[in-house]
Amino acid sequence: MGEINLLDRYPQAKRPIDERGALVTTAHRQVARQFGREYFDGERLYGYGGYSYHPRFWQETVKRFADYYRLTNESSVLDVGCAKGYMLHDFKELLPGLNVAGVDISEYALQHSLESVRPFLRIGNATDLPFPDNAFDLVISINTVHNLNLEDCRQALKEIQRVSKGAAFVTMDAWRTEEERERLLKWNLTALTYMEVRDWKQVFEEIDYTGDYYWFIAA
Repeated sequence: MGEINLLDRYPQAKRPIDERGALVTTAHRQVARQFGREYFDGERLYGYGGYSYHPRFWQETVKRFADYYRLTNESSVLDVGCAKGYMLHDFKELLPGLNVAGVDISEYALQHSLESVRPFLRIGNATDLPFPDNAFDLVISINTVHNLNLEDCRQALKEIQRVSKGAAFVTMDAWRTEEERERLLKWNLTALTYMEVRDWKQVFEEIDYTGDYYWFIAA
């Protein structure tokens, strides 16, 4: 298990944190947590404000994953919280023989996923992954587990570890300083569990999670 930023090649943009914090309401968060059209392709206060594919977002990141975990065309990868399948599409572009699978709770996202990977995606919850033990060489879950309550977070991490042959990478909302905490609370729409970094590490230890991890720090 190790703390490592494998998203360091993902393009970074300046987020309008104070602006959104001043406008977002409980009603916006309730709609966002349905993970439907409004969250992906509705107004910005509900989520992405339009979630469309662009190769600049994931291509360099999937290369980073492939290099770090030594993936080959014979490997298998599961994306928990795959949304419209963009990352898996770029994995297949990089390694055409790669066996990919994706799970997401959003019917809307899967219905609007890329046709290149749609056959490999299915509806499912991270707390009960529909795969056998040790099914994948690598399991990835980016900014998904924290959308569950704490007990379900624990269960989801156990499931990620169960279906992995050993390698896993997760990211979740977290902070190291009070300033980072305040920014995260302004920015957050969907996370039900967000904690200081040390508290997340304590959870990992309690459930014997042995994969890799990093944090979404609002900036």
